[in-house]
Amino acid sequence: MVDCCKTEKFELHVPKLEELCEVLQDGLKKNFTDTKVSVVDCPDLSEDPFRFPVKGLCGKPRITDVGGVPYLVPLVQLDKVYNMNTVAKEVELPGAFILGAGAVSSKAVGMNAELMPLVLTESGGKPAVNSSYLSSINPGEGTCLLEKYSDKYSDCDFGLLANLYACEGKPGKVLEVKASRRTGGDSLVTCLRKTLANHYSDKSLALGGTFVIQKGKAKIHIMPREFSACPLNSDEDVNEWLKHFEVSAPLVCQSVLVSRDPGLDLRVEHTHCFSHHGEGGHYYIDTTPDTVEYLGYFLPAEFIYRVDRPKTTHVIGRD
Repeated sequence: MVDCCKTEKFELHVPKLEELCEVLQDGLKKNFTDTKVSVVDCPDLSEDPFRFPVKGLCGKPRITDVGGVPYLVPLVQLDKVYNMNTVAKEVELPGAFILGAGAVSSKAVGMNAELMPLVLTESGGKPAVNSSYLSSINPGEGTCLLEKYSDKYSDCDFGLLANLYACEGKPGKVLEVKASRRTGGDSLVTCLRKTLANHYSDKSLALGGTFVIQKGKAKIHIMPREFSACPLNSDEDVNEWLKHFEVSAPLVCQSVLVSRDPGLDLRVEHTHCFSHHGEGGHYYIDTTPDTVEYLGYFLPAEFIYRVDRPKTTHVIGRD
């Protein structure tokens, strides 16, 4: 298990939700035909289609970038294993609810796979509740195999890298984002990030949360079960190694995005998705722009914590 003592903290700019509504609405209009951003009470996320182990996204929101792609490529560093309970303490929120996008610990799972973390971490003697999913390549058919993590494993470990949103999991006011019929070239997440970056050009903001692709299809990837024995030295090498799929709505996505890297070597956006029909993985963009419909719930983070930043870095494989 990696010693997480090397954690850097940065305070983020947090506009009022009403201000963010106007800013994001203006940006989304350039990429989608129909958009609406409003401040609402967070829906009960313990219910369908989310089935999270908490009811909301509120209470001391923060994000963390743990490890990084340089621990995966060009060659994997198998000693990079982390734990959600430890991460909750590193972000100064023991007992936090954590969601996001990452990779499994191959030591725990016995293979490489995508991780869709949904963990209510341990607190006050109460054990953690792990509602995460993992997505791997079905060895017999080469298809997507989506599984509930707790059906097979009892730990809260992950490996190599993760981009995570942490909060107290409470109800409260959140940003509701509705968007449909994509006209631009950016995904929903990229559009949100670029909009914030353009409007707040001298500041760093971050959003974390969840969204549902209610109609349409999306492009995803899933990492192979076996790590590459040959160095992956370019984006082309990485894309050839990854397995790509088109998957169908409804898809529940969990996302972390940062408008501007304040010098912490961040992955500025990362989104994974799962479903209740056996599909999930790393989300890129919808593939049905004329019919796609998104419904999302987000909050701006107050802080970012950079955990175990790679000493040797690169920008390969961060799409």
